[in-house]
Amino acid sequence: MRLSELLSYDSIVVQCHDNPDADALASGYGVYTYLKEQGKDVRFVYGGRYQIQKSNLVLMVSELQIPVEHVDALAAPELLVTVDCQYGEGNVTRFEAGTVAVIDHHQVSGTLPPLNEVRSNLGACATVVRELLKLEGVDINDNKGLATALYYGLLTDTNNFTEISHPLDKDLRDDAAFDRSLIVHFRNANLSLRELEIAGAALMNYRYHEEYRYAVAMAEPCDPNILGMISDLMLEVDTVDTCLVYSVLPFGVKISVRSCVKEVKASELAEFITDGIGSGGGHLEKAGGFIQTELLEKEANRLGKEIGGGVEDFLLWRMDSYFDNIQIIHAKDYSVDISGMAVYKKKKIPLGFVEAEQVFPIGTRVCIRTLEGDLDVQINKDLYIMIGIQGEVYPNDRAKFERSYNRIDAPYVFTGEYAPVVKDVLEGKNVSLIPYAKTCVPSGEVQIYAAQLDHCVKVFTAWDEEKYMLGKVGDYLAVRTDDLHDIYIIENSIFHKTYEKM
Repeated sequence: MRLSELLSYDSIVVQCHDNPDADALASGYGVYTYLKEQGKDVRFVYGGRYQIQKSNLVLMVSELQIPVEHVDALAAPELLVTVDCQYGEGNVTRFEAGTVAVIDHHQVSGTLPPLNEVRSNLGACATVVRELLKLEGVDINDNKGLATALYYGLLTDTNNFTEISHPLDKDLRDDAAFDRSLIVHFRNANLSLRELEIAGAALMNYRYHEEYRYAVAMAEPCDPNILGMISDLMLEVDTVDTCLVYSVLPFGVKISVRSCVKEVKASELAEFITDGIGSGGGHLEKAGGFIQTELLEKEANRLGKEIGGGVEDFLLWRMDSYFDNIQIIHAKDYSVDISGMAVYKKKKIPLGFVEAEQVFPIGTRVCIRTLEGDLDVQINKDLYIMIGIQGEVYPNDRAKFERSYNRIDAPYVFTGEYAPVVKDVLEGKNVSLIPYAKTCVPSGEVQIYAAQLDHCVKVFTAWDEEKYMLGKVGDYLAVRTDDLHDIYIIENSIFHKTYEKM
């Protein structure tokens, strides 16, 4: 998507997530500035129960004269552009609009509208906006306030640049002609004295689980960004791998979740904690969520004997449940017990396949988004990308493909709802696989062992040892009969449509 594509609309609202941070404010300001300079009737807003309170953000808005408004209601504009968030997520108030566009850098959490630019490989949405402005011939350094905002957004969202890896993030860091004195001022206005007291009290009264290496702490009601700061600091403790910091508010419980180990995705843990009682999500390492009071009370009453009814007891119970019920499998080193697994073969249903080197240069790293998680793989001459009946995608090896499938000399006709894409990790661009896809049919000569899961399993496949596939209760753990280290997850709704018992 290009920003110029938004110019066909006259009434436009730019919206960032509730409880905006510096990156959200900077990114929204960048989009707002472009549209305003193109003569559009545009507003910059955020929703939620709280107005901006954090000292550095109040200062940022004031000093850079960012025209952001806190709103409870909004007359439906022709176009709503959500920035640093995705429409429909739990951390962004849902406003009606004629058309919705999304500009973001988080992992895709649902269905995106046709107008979208999501670069989840970048460290900050500020970088996404800077690149979109460059495409329109806009140099951010012509507006020192904007350059300062985007630089500060990147700085805060990448932990003072310590989490930067992408060249485009580095370009923004190095190229921005920012106001140095303002940045120093912002960086030294992170906390009020009251917030310092809140953070100190939370860090002194934590609960720690030695076996699972997690910590939980309660903070008094405060700006949600303070919860994130407390959890960031807690995660720096050498014996803490994951942590949760929460605050009890009149209308619910706000949580901040962090993880520094690949075995736990912070976004997934936040979703687990809030499942059925609120909403949660975020990054691999940083996430948050909100629990609704009335739903929490119902669940706490239902499980009162186990959790005692208190908020902290409930959160500790859910944390324990997460770690108690998850098995971790590293496929390359795992010895599968196949004694309780049945043998299945694939039904002879037409599937799609793509010879990866025809789409990407050899050596390119790509992210393949499966229903069970994202896999990062490197393109080589023997990599095939398979396309299933529901648009699910997964990697395959040329030799295994030749043993398992018969080619059909015809393009693959995709009939699913969402056409699969693969993301170029370096460029951050989604590439549709359908134009490159050919048709194949399972030969039935290669089978799998499979068993339905009665507990959660995380599989680090032979393809990707850094990201796992998550198998939930009811999904299937599968392993090829000709390679007992080729272990993966098959989602429940797909398994019986594509496999039959031998």
